[in-house]
Amino acid sequence: MVIIRGATTVAADTKEEIRKGVAELLDQIINRNSLTKEQILSIVFSSTSDIHSYYPAKAAREAGYAGCSLFSAMEPEIDGGLALCIRVMLFVEKELTPHHVYLRGAKVLRKDLTSIYNIAIDGPAGSGKSTVAKQIAKDFGILHLDTGAMYRACAVKVLEAGVSPDDEAGIINVMRDVRLDVEYENGRQKTLLDGRDVSEEIRLPHVSLAASAVSRHPSVRMHLVEKQREIAAKMSCVLDGRDIGTVVLPDADFKFFLTASPEVRAKRRYDELVAKGHTVDLEQLKEEIVLRDEQDSTRAIAPLKRADDAILVDTSEMTAEQVVAFVEGKMQEKI
Repeated sequence: MVIIRGATTVAADTKEEIRKGVAELLDQIINRNSLTKEQILSIVFSSTSDIHSYYPAKAAREAGYAGCSLFSAMEPEIDGGLALCIRVMLFVEKELTPHHVYLRGAKVLRKDLTSIYNIAIDGPAGSGKSTVAKQIAKDFGILHLDTGAMYRACAVKVLEAGVSPDDEAGIINVMRDVRLDVEYENGRQKTLLDGRDVSEEIRLPHVSLAASAVSRHPSVRMHLVEKQREIAAKMSCVLDGRDIGTVVLPDADFKFFLTASPEVRAKRRYDELVAKGHTVDLEQLKEEIVLRDEQDSTRAIAPLKRADDAILVDTSEMTAEQVVAFVEGKMQEKI
């Protein structure tokens, strides 16, 4: 069973306004969550004490939601509380990631759901930022844009062209012809290079090192940063990388910087690659991570750096679930 929440305000305490507001709220919840009315087990309403003219439960029955249990309750009066507000909880018999709906004046109750907002998660390789970003995007029902994957795809193009990652002139020529696309399938980002899915290939260690070198060049960064900002301006999303909070989205609503010891990060990457069937050396991975940290932190353009207003999270002794809970808790505090 899943619980879906929602709320709306009405223009006046009249039967007509309450019926209209309840019908609109329930219909939007149904549509946003791809539900049928038969999948609703029960609906529970609560309304502020200034609503007397009509029970929201009656309004729901009249709107066609008569096949489930309906309840209405009145909230205690709270000084400074939202006026003429109706809240609802739907108990649903379907496995889904709930999309909560807040309409009209009730949007102020959940700005994280009703406004476009961006979350910037930065950190060095292996700090867990991609794993955390994916889960947060799933929990909040927003887009996860893996910016690192975009740079890695450019690195694959450069390597396949036989160009050195340090050859800026050669890379400029390669970038003129590159076609990079991002698609989302079953909640997963697919990175397409010239129409080819390179989502697995871009995670190989030699590609990671090349991506760090390639991303230092202005021609690469300008091209991809522009694309990332364009996406973030249109929809709420989580972006993870190394300079999201400092360069790509300096005005992001929420900023976090994840880190961990090189030993922990190397072991995480080792386990990830072994699970995918790759043969890797743990000590070599550690050396590569230390080298990439140095490259990313000392590059002239957009180096790896914690934004002044980013919350630092050391994930060395934390599970991914604990990091997600911490980050989401901090977001709720700000909201």
